[in-house]
Amino acid sequence: MDMRCSLFLHRSQFLPDRGDAAGVFLMRAIWMFLAAITTPLVAPGSAFAEEKETILTTSPAAPVADKRPHQVTLHGKTLSDPYFWLRDQSYPVIDDADILDYVKAENAYFDAAMKPHAQLVETLFQEMKGRIKEADSSVPQKDGDWLYWVEFDEGAEYKKWYRKPASGAGETQLILDEVAMAEGKEYFRLAELSISPDGRLMAYSFDDNGSERFEARIRNLETGEQLPDVIPGTLSSLVWTSGNDAILYGLANENWRTDNVRLHKLGTNVADDKLLYKEPDIGFGVGIGKTAADNYIVIATGDNETSEVYLLPADNPEAPMQLVSARQKGREYSVDERDGTLYIHTNDEHPNFRIATASVKDPGKWTTLIPGSDHSYITGLSIFRDYFVIEAREDGLDQVDIRRYDAPLTPGRIKFPEATYVAGLGDNPEYHQDKLRLDYESMVTPDTVYDYDLATGTLETLKVQEIPSGYDATQYVTERVNLPSRDGKTMIPASLVYKKGTKLDGSALMHLYAYGSYGYRVPPGFSTTRLSLVD
Repeated sequence: MDMRCSLFLHRSQFLPDRGDAAGVFLMRAIWMFLAAITTPLVAPGSAFAEEKETILTTSPAAPVADKRPHQVTLHGKTLSDPYFWLRDQSYPVIDDADILDYVKAENAYFDAAMKPHAQLVETLFQEMKGRIKEADSSVPQKDGDWLYWVEFDEGAEYKKWYRKPASGAGETQLILDEVAMAEGKEYFRLAELSISPDGRLMAYSFDDNGSERFEARIRNLETGEQLPDVIPGTLSSLVWTSGNDAILYGLANENWRTDNVRLHKLGTNVADDKLLYKEPDIGFGVGIGKTAADNYIVIATGDNETSEVYLLPADNPEAPMQLVSARQKGREYSVDERDGTLYIHTNDEHPNFRIATASVKDPGKWTTLIPGSDHSYITGLSIFRDYFVIEAREDGLDQVDIRRYDAPLTPGRIKFPEATYVAGLGDNPEYHQDKLRLDYESMVTPDTVYDYDLATGTLETLKVQEIPSGYDATQYVTERVNLPSRDGKTMIPASLVYKKGTKLDGSALMHLYAYGSYGYRVPPGFSTTRLSLVD
């Protein structure tokens, strides 16, 4: 499913939400740093070894939670849970005296253990904070007649959203001010921001009480008028119909899951909104999107291993839904459309996914366009008017291939400058584009925004993450190595980063980190906090 319907929330290009204040993020990084230097890998006699010894010898004894007999019966099986008493029955309010006493003891233990290292913590905090640019902005991106971007003011924890005419004639317009919306509130989170096809109206949703249920509203961007339409309790994208007069959305159910799709016509009572889809399986979640050419609204339902997709005409959302293919356990698929042909990304024949096509008139009859491969894991498919883009991982490394419709098996691979990196499509909201917006970073190269020129095959650098305290990428090296598995049958790729001049004879310190589950791996990206450890 193409998610360009709600692309605006992704247009911030490596500008993080700061509602979870930067200080909290940095302190978490510092605790990880201290954990790293207390591992057995620290070389004897080093400065880190001395800090490790201090940490291990000055820490007080940790509090030990009582074990209290308690049994829980689940699905006919009785389990022993001696720590059940730590679950306050009035959660999220915690008022049990025993629990509060234990939490206080844990906090006191932590404070005492960290007290000898207060100077190191402060040094690291200032070092890491100095690498954060507080006043920043994203790269403007064209969508229709407008350029859109976001900005952070210095010291602000939330974004401001702007646009200006793409023609260059006209003033900059502040379309949404998260800072003002969050003022005086203990919690604020913007969930969705979606502009109508004609650019006049903006639908957006937010949570300002921590309930994780989002209130959707509509604003007239030409007049600044706030429309009376208010939809509480949403938990979905906000998708405009072609007529600019209605949006599709989903409400959160009692389990904080979206199991429905509703149609709201502007100016009507929300209580009268039409239910278009209701998911019968309590384990499935429902998403809403739009195809690349804006011809169809996509309703996708599924869980972690099974999916099902329906199509609705974007200009007639009350028409009968068209099922693409009925759900089959273990089969995942997503759908986009171009000129009456569906393009389907699916794992039905290969766990690494294939690309298939079908006619909109006969959507269940799939024909392979690009077969699945043992060596390439297809992670994404994006449809444009004159070409389509396949995102994949080969041997764990990101690849971006541009394919022409008349030669779909001929890859036009984008070449990136380093041996190991993270790369993928950025925000590309328009169906017809001569340039592709790309996001790129490596363990040495800060977050970078490129435009890839399809005519010349060249990358144009639009922005590189700025490190205010200074950073010289030429002083660091990143490389990719393959390590044999224990049985010697598999070569496992690993990405390295180290400072130039580091001895590679086995005497240097190493911090090794790995993760792999749910189809996710640790991307070899840039980290400002990690520089303290590398240095």
